Amino acid sequence: MFWIWFIVIGALAGWLAGIITRGRGFGLLGDFVLGVIGALVGGFLFSLIGLAAYGAIGSLVTATVGAIVLLALARLLKSA
Repeated sequence: MFWIWFIVIGALAGWLAGIITRGRGFGLLGDFVLGVIGALVGGFLFSLIGLAAYGAIGSLVTATVGAIVLLALARLLKSA
């Protein structure tokens, strides 16, 4: 059940990150994949600065932050 929840939160985070970055994402599927990976990145980044997020909303915020960071990095690499 954890993995299903992880994928759902990651997919929502990717979608939100695409909206927050003004629709300049990588399409629906690309944003979903970046959101799932962003959930891992967001958790890592939050642990580095000593923050912890609990519950569905906290997980969504963490994953969205990670997805935004990944989208920004992907844009930098894509434009280079």
